[in-house]
Amino acid sequence: MSEFKLPTEQVELPSKGLLYPETNPLSSGTVEIKYMTAKEEDILTNQSYIKKGIVLDKLLQSLIIDKKINYKDIIVGDKNALLIASRILGYGSTYEFEYNNERQSVELSTLENKPFDESYITKGTNSFDYKLPKTEVNISFKILNGKDENDIDRELEGLKKIDRDASPEMSTRLKYIITAIEGNPDKKSIREFVDNFLLAQDSRALRNYIKLVQPDVDLTFFPIGNDNDATIPIGLNFFWPDAK
Repeated sequence: MSEFKLPTEQVELPSKGLLYPETNPLSSGTVEIKYMTAKEEDILTNQSYIKKGIVLDKLLQSLIIDKKINYKDIIVGDKNALLIASRILGYGSTYEFEYNNERQSVELSTLENKPFDESYITKGTNSFDYKLPKTEVNISFKILNGKDENDIDRELEGLKKIDRDASPEMSTRLKYIITAIEGNPDKKSIREFVDNFLLAQDSRALRNYIKLVQPDVDLTFFPIGNDNDATIPIGLNFFWPDAK
């Protein structure tokens, strides 16, 4: 069967590769992925992967051609671009889904990467500086990648076992996003700061600032029967509406 060759596509990353070290193949700003096959459909229906919440990670790992790429290094916005490209190549660009009890339809091929100011980025470094507006505390932060997301999920699962009613997702994410307080990278100090000293005003301002500098795909759409925009949901059904 060596005469058969799977077609592939180069996906442009929203980050343009600027947040990765030059030694990382992601720094090229593009990732080559193959078209989906029956093998990937098996991944999408793998109940073990679904229960563990890793099915989309396993899918992209299978589709990425360059096995030197560490999937856990990929920042969230770049992962979104790869998921969208994979969906288009696998099942077409028309995505239909339910939102607010209305059937919605989005053409994925029309989605564009969000513009971001490259002057905020030191090439090859995933690190940003920001002064909290209310307390004027100087912090450093990073854009989360796949490893960070996995670590956050595990921590939240552990916290749920301790207190089933707990819902500390926002503060937990901030503990991973913030990398230094007034130049101090001590993780214990960062966690104490988030829990006890980070004002709600500053927290919101930081999250809004991150949205401005974070490379990503613009996933907003305007739902039928709703005056406000919303975010296109990306989950298992994004690839296969019949998948459960």
